[in-house]
Amino acid sequence: MFDAFAAVKRHFSALHCTAEHWSLRYVRQDHQRLAVRKHIAEPPRFSRDEGAMLCVRVAGVEAYAATSDLSLAGLQAALSRAETQARQLAPWALLDLADLPVATGRGHYLSPGFEQAFPSLADCYALLGAESAAVPTDPRLVNWHAGLEVTVLEQLYLNSAGAEQLHGQRFVYPHLGVTAYDGQDSQTRNLGGAHLCQQGDGQLLERLGLIGAAPQVADQALQLLLAPNTPSGQRDLLLMPDQMILQIHESIGHPLELDRILGDERNYAGTSFVTAHDFGTLQYGSTLLNVTFDPLVPEELASYSHDDDGSPAQREFLIRDGLLLRPLGGALSQFRSGLDGVAASRACNWNRAPIDRMANLNVEPGNRTLTELIEGIESGILMASNRSWSIDDARNKFQFGCEWGQLIEQGELRGVVKNPNYRGVSAHFWRNLSAVGDSSTRQVMGTPNCGKGEPNQAARVGHASPACVFTAIDVFGGAA
Repeated sequence: MFDAFAAVKRHFSALHCTAEHWSLRYVRQDHQRLAVRKHIAEPPRFSRDEGAMLCVRVAGVEAYAATSDLSLAGLQAALSRAETQARQLAPWALLDLADLPVATGRGHYLSPGFEQAFPSLADCYALLGAESAAVPTDPRLVNWHAGLEVTVLEQLYLNSAGAEQLHGQRFVYPHLGVTAYDGQDSQTRNLGGAHLCQQGDGQLLERLGLIGAAPQVADQALQLLLAPNTPSGQRDLLLMPDQMILQIHESIGHPLELDRILGDERNYAGTSFVTAHDFGTLQYGSTLLNVTFDPLVPEELASYSHDDDGSPAQREFLIRDGLLLRPLGGALSQFRSGLDGVAASRACNWNRAPIDRMANLNVEPGNRTLTELIEGIESGILMASNRSWSIDDARNKFQFGCEWGQLIEQGELRGVVKNPNYRGVSAHFWRNLSAVGDSSTRQVMGTPNCGKGEPNQAARVGHASPACVFTAIDVFGGAA
């Protein structure tokens, strides 16, 4: 591990630059993907990506250059190219960054169990094969797979002010899905709604529920085939954590990214219904809504000690008692806007510049057990596991579909329904939050491929959430 760090540090100390400030961010990512589909092991896929981003600041102008040539000559060439670009840009610069604070922190972050060996390929294939074999024999079960993706990241940030930050992270993504078909309809059930992912070691495979899950997932796919369509109308809505993470991601996370609010993403990822004047005044949700930016939960997907611009990470409330407090904006966006943000300046790899991103964005637990949440609903529906989403480019009006639905009548779970969907408007939806599950209902999940930026960046984002109840929500089935 970290076998390139010594050489990178040595080369960095030998670089020559006439800029006021410069930095280097080295990244190596090793990725493997394994899968067993219908008892047949697919060939493993391996990849390695390695390089460095050099950044300079000259007379208040910043510029970047990236390279996969990690020799002293290669790094020097990239640094010189960045410096030349900064000087050429100076006459047209929109911002004077001379007073933007420079990172000076030193620290490191390791995923839980990072230094422990991960299970071998043979052991992983054996586990996946066992799950595939556990799918019951039924002619209606037409497709299934068990899979595992693992990414190991090694990152080193250095700058001319003395900052030195090391990250060693292992990201684990188990998959399990079963599709049932009866000649007229098909239904697919995925373990965790395909959002099972955390940082850690091989113990995650059991802790996330992959081991022994195949029979239940297959049974639920068959139940959905036989289930009636979801009825339409206004009902109370109980969202389970594997759907809550998508709700948080799309209708809280993206609207609060400060570069969107400032207009930077309007050509590609969109804008936001939130304005810079809303912080400290907008009642984003009911008083039960508490949302934190928390990059310090050890197992969560986007935990780290410093962001990719070197800013130290700490837990902050973005929304407290429903009131909007601060955006998801890194040091540059904070400097531009005058708003307090968080350490959320992140890049997906060595050849991308950091931009404002979600990291770990969590809804804090309340005080209701799952049983109590259900008992408090007279007429409602439970929905779990996202399968479709649509939301406008201001992250305001949305429509989401789920894999799994169950009716709730007079405080009790009733029959399964298929094709459950719901729609709403972001702030109005969160103001209808009427009950929040306790820590026993909370799950830590995430997504590895949140897209944003030009050129595009697919970033890892973590979300933790309890189950939550929303009142008077417009729900409908697949026939609506």
